[in-house]
Amino acid sequence: MHSSKKKLLLLKAGVTSSRAVLGDYEVWFQRGCGDVVLTTIEAHEGVTLPDVRGFDGVIVSGSPRSVTAIEPWMERVADSMLEADAAQRAVLGVCFGHQLLAWRHGAKVERNPMGRELGTVWVELTERGRASELFADFPTRFEVQATHEDMVVACGALDVLATNERCAVQAISIGERSFGVQFHPEMNEASIRFCIEHPDTRACDREGAQSREAPLGTRVLRRFVELCG
Repeated sequence: MHSSKKKLLLLKAGVTSSRAVLGDYEVWFQRGCGDVVLTTIEAHEGVTLPDVRGFDGVIVSGSPRSVTAIEPWMERVADSMLEADAAQRAVLGVCFGHQLLAWRHGAKVERNPMGRELGTVWVELTERGRASELFADFPTRFEVQATHEDMVVACGALDVLATNERCAVQAISIGERSFGVQFHPEMNEASIRFCIEHPDTRACDREGAQSREAPLGTRVLRRFVELCG
């Protein structure tokens, strides 16, 4: 019997530090996306990437690596994002994936001079964000989970959809089907709390960081699934 479930491709750009306790990216994205068929590829290991035309949408995960130090596998993932868009497939870059998408379209990625953004934080939709299909029926301000040190510098190729005081480019769109979010819609309170409490987290980054459930942040994934196919 033909499955009516949407087929999504997750290109992993690394693994989570909490995978032994809370699972890895594919567990988080499956939970967030809901009833979809999720195919996971360890793209960061340099493996051959599948034909994106076999899927309804493509997601690129976060990573401990940095777009400020491009590696060959990153270029291949970035090209897959372009190929998916050209094939009229929806694309979502998350954190590192968001930065890689922006970089592939000519934007600069650099270390945030304000330091690491960590914890449950507020973002605000721009005028373009309020009109975007990705954020349909969202309030202007809502909470999300964030952990990143790099950031995208806005350029003409990007429509900035969301922002906050610490990071001006929190969400982008390029054309009608490609989106990037600097925050982590796949993360819940437990996973962001793990990041805050991790022994490698610097005291200056941990100070003031809070962890709460952020259901509207998570809803971004369900909305993306609706836009696929």
